[in-house]
Amino acid sequence: MKATEVPEITGAYLFEPTPHADERGFFCRTFDADVVRSVGIAPEAFSQDSLSRSAGGVLRGLHLRSGDGEAKLVRCSYGRIFDVVVDLRADSPTYRNRAFFELSDETQVTLYIPAGCAHGFQALTGTADVSYRIDRPHDPAEDVTIAFDDPELAIPWPLPVTSMSPRDRKASSLAAFLQHKES
Repeated sequence: MKATEVPEITGAYLFEPTPHADERGFFCRTFDADVVRSVGIAPEAFSQDSLSRSAGGVLRGLHLRSGDGEAKLVRCSYGRIFDVVVDLRADSPTYRNRAFFELSDETQVTLYIPAGCAHGFQALTGTADVSYRIDRPHDPAEDVTIAFDDPELAIPWPLPVTSMSPRDRKASSLAAFLQHKES
């Protein structure tokens, strides 16, 4: 497994496994504590694993957590997704930068998203399963959502949105989020 820094988002990494494929399929390590530790991330800090399943065109996000934020490892374990990270850490040298990725079951690449960054994705295949590993227990009272179609972010979502949660539909603009955060 190799770790590659994401240049657009300070502190974000892609963890690329080495699949072993044969006529039966493949096997690969999707998490390696030593590799994670080698880039300064404490592997023991992760406390919850979750899984979402989405149909093609479904959009989830842009999500982040208030308070201490939430770092996460994200991997598309089945299907393909268009994944988005937005750096909203005011003290970051990559503040307000965006980064886009295609994550898929073919590569099993894991994306590390630092706390304070917004995250969202769109399912590109009929079914897409996304695995999350987060660094502190989820508290719904800290959930924050930013509009996926905010013109300031201009995210090039690849497909028409087929479905999204009511919370995501009612999300505030980036400007409203930043104004609330500063007050």
